[in-house]
Amino acid sequence: MSTDSRHIRLLTPADVPQVERLIRSSEYIYQRFTPEELPLLIERYPAVGDLHNSSLHGFLISQITNPPIAWIGGFGVSWSESKYYISILDNLIEDLNTHLRARGAQALYYSGNDMEQDWLRPLLLARGFQPYCQLYAYDKYDYTTPTSGNTRVTVRTAQLGTGLEDDTAALLAIEERCFDELWRYDATAFRDIANSHPYFVVAEQNGQVVGYQFNTVEADYGYLVRIAVHPAFERQGIGARLMAEAVRFFASEHVTRIMLNTEEQNTHAHRLYEWFGFIRLAQRGFVLRQVL
Repeated sequence: MSTDSRHIRLLTPADVPQVERLIRSSEYIYQRFTPEELPLLIERYPAVGDLHNSSLHGFLISQITNPPIAWIGGFGVSWSESKYYISILDNLIEDLNTHLRARGAQALYYSGNDMEQDWLRPLLLARGFQPYCQLYAYDKYDYTTPTSGNTRVTVRTAQLGTGLEDDTAALLAIEERCFDELWRYDATAFRDIANSHPYFVVAEQNGQVVGYQFNTVEADYGYLVRIAVHPAFERQGIGARLMAEAVRFFASEHVTRIMLNTEEQNTHAHRLYEWFGFIRLAQRGFVLRQVL
């Protein structure tokens, strides 16, 4: 690994094509974002690159879900530098953490889908990350639904940043009631989701937003990213309505597989997923945390 003219700097939107090219060719790649999200992540949150002259050899991208919480969004090393991926990771993490602390982050999280096979997990554990929680993975291979849920509820496209029609306050209220700080989205994240995800809807009852859901599609796979119902409106068939509408969306996209992850202890959600025909996989997902 030559050190001539080698440096680490913050990435900018102008670096997106190099990051995309590295993703396509890298032997070591971790990606927690969709292609549509990449420009927004680099524009909004700290992302650092290892460069030789102007050529990108490695990147580390963050996602700040809701300060003081930050996530590792992506990591990659160029094919030519594959043998040095550990040292590149060390240099990038050190630099990224400086920028994250300056942005008010107090902890950095990493999530993986398979505890036994994840290649980054042992490296991060050796560098001060600690196990935080475990996740279940579910898959569904058809479009069947056991119910349409509460048909009195209106399901419509989420409105973000549109003045009087803005749903942001209602979405943030649901976040605060439904999720621990670790998983919460802020207003900026919700606007970015609306701009980068093909399906983002709210459930409205008597003019009040009582739940929401957003999904994405990559190739022929569908990802059910988030579904939430305000606790004051649980057990009224609203979650089932959102799930049924999501399956219809995935059917319209002709995906061959619908995937999701959920916390191990979220038994209420497990029952909903299994009722809708999702099958729990043997592999265990996980979350690691490093205090900054």
